[in-house]
Amino acid sequence: MSEFQYKEVDQEGWDTLDAIAAADKFNYWMYQTIRPFCQGKILEIGSGIGNISQFFLEEQADIILSDIRSVYCDQLRKKFPAVREVIELDLVHPSFEKEFSTHLHQYDAVFALNVVEHIQDDSLAITNARKLLREKGKLVILVPAYQRLYNRFDKELEHFRRYNRKHLKQLISDQGFSILHSQYFNFMGIFGWYVSGRLQKNKTIPKSQMSLYNKLVPAFKFVDKVLLHRVGLSVISVGLVK
Repeated sequence: MSEFQYKEVDQEGWDTLDAIAAADKFNYWMYQTIRPFCQGKILEIGSGIGNISQFFLEEQADIILSDIRSVYCDQLRKKFPAVREVIELDLVHPSFEKEFSTHLHQYDAVFALNVVEHIQDDSLAITNARKLLREKGKLVILVPAYQRLYNRFDKELEHFRRYNRKHLKQLISDQGFSILHSQYFNFMGIFGWYVSGRLQKNKTIPKSQMSLYNKLVPAFKFVDKVLLHRVGLSVISVGLVK
């Protein structure tokens, strides 16, 4: 399926976001992890249905939301009527600079959580994200970790790949960033992803499993600290515009 078709057909993605939406502890954990790097004027790429956006808006952060799919943008406007702006943004649009000219070099921080793995030309995605940042701006990227964990979940969600820490850091630094921070995130999620996606062969994350996982987040956060964030279901890198 092409990236433009993906804009319109995303039932598995919607179901997954809906399952995660109720996982308030998990979403807040992810928010807490990236928040120190997101200051000033912020752009969220791939806001989906606002699972992470809500925490920024509750803090009255200066944030603009975006998504490649119009159905999600409409949902975001309805869910957050006070939000400053919601834009339909495609990181690999063939006329990116012309199409999004008013957003070039406008942001102190840009973050994309579980977005880049959906884009075949991930180098172009990072290059264009850099164009949105001001001097000394920060780019925060979170993607799925470890290619060997690729399973039916990834296929149904149309992930092109999974990453490791070295790969993600290289991808970002190659596009003109210096690396400020890099870590893995959510070690215990590896077991749930493997069992549910590979052994049980589920197409999307069952709400019952996500609900149970959410209740155990305090313990899982502790495990990540003990492991010093050296392994996890996701990997995060933060780049600084040189």
